[in-house]
Amino acid sequence: MKKSDEIRESIVNHAMLLFNTRGIAQTSIQEIMQATGLPKGAIYRRFETKESIVQAAFERAGHILQDCFIRAEREGTSAFDKLMNISAVYQDAVDNPPIPGGCPLLNTAVESDGTFPELRQKAANAYNGMARFVQSIIEQGVRNNEFRPDIDAAAMASFLIDSMEGAIMASRLTGSNDPIERNMKYTAVLLRSYMTA
Repeated sequence: MKKSDEIRESIVNHAMLLFNTRGIAQTSIQEIMQATGLPKGAIYRRFETKESIVQAAFERAGHILQDCFIRAEREGTSAFDKLMNISAVYQDAVDNPPIPGGCPLLNTAVESDGTFPELRQKAANAYNGMARFVQSIIEQGVRNNEFRPDIDAAAMASFLIDSMEGAIMASRLTGSNDPIERNMKYTAVLLRSYMTA
């Protein structure tokens, strides 16, 4: 890796953590300079604007989360196990989320709404990609005769993601993982209601 690439990676990684913990609007270029130890010129040689740093940081966060969800899916032996593993990725949303500061998709969706259309579109694409990923697991469960064919895989996938995101938000807000635990409990109840045996 070239030195310039390493510098860019450092900017993206530090900015991702700052944006996810402090917020995009609350994070200045000065704070990114302090976190990276880089002068302003080094940052602006790699990124023309703060917005371009924001987008690169969101993409990095997306790759990290995607890796977490793929790992969770691979560790399951059945569709049910895979879906429960995915719901457990944020099991400790309060003290040990995959990325400090909570879910970057949720944080970005809130912060970009109406103010940063390009970022909002990236967040929407990430949400849709996650929904398709979960839907494919449910559809595999139907093909394997694990779930009944009357399950609406697309609607169920969206519901599972929506409820998980809501539980993450509630856990971060209350400082308790109870909402995550409730979400996992009732996710299991709901999925079992569609199981063939």
